[in-house]
Amino acid sequence: MSETTPGRRERKKAQTRQALADAALRLFTEHGFDNVGVREVADAADVSLSTLFKHFPSKEALVFDLDADIESALVAAVRDRAPGQPVLHALRDHMVQARTAVRTDDPTFVLVESTPALRDYARRMWSRHESTLAATLAEATGLAPDAPVVTGLARFSLETPSIARAGEDPAQTMRELFTLLEHGWAATPLTRQDDHTGQDG
Repeated sequence: MSETTPGRRERKKAQTRQALADAALRLFTEHGFDNVGVREVADAADVSLSTLFKHFPSKEALVFDLDADIESALVAAVRDRAPGQPVLHALRDHMVQARTAVRTDDPTFVLVESTPALRDYARRMWSRHESTLAATLAEATGLAPDAPVVTGLARFSLETPSIARAGEDPAQTMRELFTLLEHGWAATPLTRQDDHTGQDG
């Protein structure tokens, strides 16, 4: 029995979307984001301009083709966690596995970091993920979506990759950051009083 038409249609859409994302990354990397127009991307992927905008609502979105997948994975990490596993541990494990895999020499990472418009878009995208994650954490725990423990964990969790990537062992740094989120700073020197004044003599 042959595959259904909807199955072929979805596969074709996925292929077109991937072709556009690949063409965009290649052109933006070679010539600079600001020096390439969306029509050039559409031509390189051999599709019409209207088809491009059916898949990507803006030029910036072409660089973040995994936006929806990243958000869905965050939600799934919390909702589909193992029975009895704390929400924070499930989120930690997901972030360690998914976000530390992003290398600082990855072409997309380099492109985003070197392009103000893309950095701004990434920040807005991450804010959307933060809101979605907070709502998912609230749903999983019965807490209010605007409770500080919910919004704080969502915010801080999504900030950990930018800190972890700077370390020699990003995965270990990520785990240490989540340990701080779980246990706080009480056991660190930051909360101890001593006679040090920061002055010489």
